[in-house]
Amino acid sequence: MRRVLLIVSGGIAAFRALELVRLLRADGIAVTPVMTEAAKAFVTPLSLETLAGERVHDALFEPTQESEIGHIALARSADLVVVCPATANIMARMAHGLADDLPTTLLLATTSPILLAPAMNVRMWEHPATQANLKLLEARGVSVIGPDVGSMACGEVGAGRLSEPPVIRDAILRLLTPDQSLSGRHVLVTAGPTVEPLDPVRFLSNHSSGRQGYAIAAALAKRGATVTLVSGPVSIPVPEGVRRIPVQTAREMLAACEAALPADVVICTAAVSDWRAKDIASGKIKKTGGGPPTLELVENPDILATLCRSPQRPRLVVGFAAETDDVLQNAQAKRLRKGCDWLVANDVRHGVFGAMRNTVSLIDDHGLQSWPEMDKTDVAEQLVERIVAFFVNPLSQGA
Repeated sequence: MRRVLLIVSGGIAAFRALELVRLLRADGIAVTPVMTEAAKAFVTPLSLETLAGERVHDALFEPTQESEIGHIALARSADLVVVCPATANIMARMAHGLADDLPTTLLLATTSPILLAPAMNVRMWEHPATQANLKLLEARGVSVIGPDVGSMACGEVGAGRLSEPPVIRDAILRLLTPDQSLSGRHVLVTAGPTVEPLDPVRFLSNHSSGRQGYAIAAALAKRGATVTLVSGPVSIPVPEGVRRIPVQTAREMLAACEAALPADVVICTAAVSDWRAKDIASGKIKKTGGGPPTLELVENPDILATLCRSPQRPRLVVGFAAETDDVLQNAQAKRLRKGCDWLVANDVRHGVFGAMRNTVSLIDDHGLQSWPEMDKTDVAEQLVERIVAFFVNPLSQGA
């Protein structure tokens, strides 16, 4: 029987962990409940114990078990560790390796996969400290579901609401039964900006963080795909199981992509510089007092269009369009002009670059599908779901 170690931390959403336990037990999953002291202010151990059918663990040192080093045995007992709700406090303690109570000790000692279901006030969620902790945990391979956007107990509205228990249950089932539906498929992903030097000091580039492309690469690898990630300069760790080829310029990116073919799928999320300097100065361009220098630019190669027309064209080519005006019209025209099968359009006027969330629309032969605002990891998961479906039934997926 599959077993989940469920850690309930102290937030107003703690009562929803009871529903999650009920759903997991209905699916035949055993639940070992663990509570922080703060969690007991929101839900009683008796309630959790009754639904789980097992006693609640809350003490770091339990004399009846410590001859077997109980907390280590607990950490090894589960196929998956779930923290629901995951408060800002427990995420911070996880990120910094603190182990001053049973839940944090288990999180530090376990070798099982970990899933967090964050829930907190929107200001706490958006605080740079929480976001930095989140990035650190994700870089270590911790999975995260949510949070949702909505109204909260405090009366504020925004991101921070606990995902619905059935959604968390589905995420748990996916982690307990790894989906290898893209095993044997090679997927090429481009991500990040390109950098075009003007001289040894200055360059042309853009604000792309690479976050969306890296999330897509990670989601593909989790489905068993062989992923080649051709990336411009970013500050994001390489996802587990992904081969990264670092590049600087658009021409380097194109060369790396062509060398990586053949591939079953190519996903071009990179924000490629459209132009480069015709001549790169050998020394720093000096300010002489005679006004700014004149820069002569030439057009960079069109990576997406080139891959679409390649003799080794992948079976599925997905492009991204970052637009600021007439987003959908420009994206639809770009898809036809480039020749890609699908095009994902996003409006970058409102702080998308570097942000955790994105709002996109997907355009294919069947028309337009607009997705609600969601975390970039969720955008990645949804796109990968469509790619899996494409290989099952390509005609229904518009290519």
